[in-house]
Amino acid sequence: MSSTGRSLYVGGLAEEVTLSTMRASMIPFGPISTIDMPMDYAKGLHKGFCFVEFEDADDAAEAIYNMDGAEVYGRTLTVNVANPNKVQLGSNKAAWSTDDWFKESVGIESEGDKLKKQAASEDQSALKETAPLA
Repeated sequence: MSSTGRSLYVGGLAEEVTLSTMRASMIPFGPISTIDMPMDYAKGLHKGFCFVEFEDADDAAEAIYNMDGAEVYGRTLTVNVANPNKVQLGSNKAAWSTDDWFKESVGIESEGDKLKKQAASEDQSALKETAPLA
């Protein structure tokens, strides 16, 4: 999927919608590069959404303007620019693979956290001692 505004997310699809139905409903706005309709193979149906990529970003914008909120087979469509699949650095590492996650989930404080809390409480008590009484 492209991040230039040419790829659209189309949600709210009825079970009767097929690839050819999507192509027929989107082709009036401009040439289509691809249509991806994720399938639920256990049910043998699509998952209720698809991605449509136009050759031109202006055509995609026109499709959003005209098709967002439109009704197809009795269901209201949600059409907007598709978010790119963002893979962040370090996201291939399990959250529990570090000791920090384990300590946080169990409630164990590290020595550094204990020292920070102690210093903060000492700072508060020092401020109370030096604060003028009203």
